Amino acid sequence: MKKRVLFVCVENANRSQMAEAFAHIHGGDAVEALSAGSKPSGVINPKAIRFMAELGYDLARHDSKSLDQIDGEFDAVITMGCGDNCPWIPAKRREDWGLPDPKHMDDPEYRVVRDEISSRVKALLDSL
Repeated sequence: MKKRVLFVCVENANRSQMAEAFAHIHGGDAVEALSAGSKPSGVINPKAIRFMAELGYDLARHDSKSLDQIDGEFDAVITMGCGDNCPWIPAKRREDWGLPDPKHMDDPEYRVVRDEISSRVKALLDSL
């Protein structure tokens, strides 16, 4: 049975999108990964697309979506440190990762956040 994981941020444009991508990369067919936001921007940040492309992942095929579009129960719901108040979503496990928003960071700092997300997603999937 696939593990279901949801990554939540306000805009669903950077951190939560990269986390969803890394769940697909690290978890493959064993994971159903989704991301959403309480106030989605409607676009994926071009920096996120560029820095995921460095790793061979096309983030441009993702959509920025609302928590209203999400249903069902999850094995884990991860908030990305944006102080978001998300509605109650059924989950066996909840975590807040407290990650800085890389939106206005320079390239090296952005890569540090991206790589930290990758490490955390891998550890999360290994623990489910």
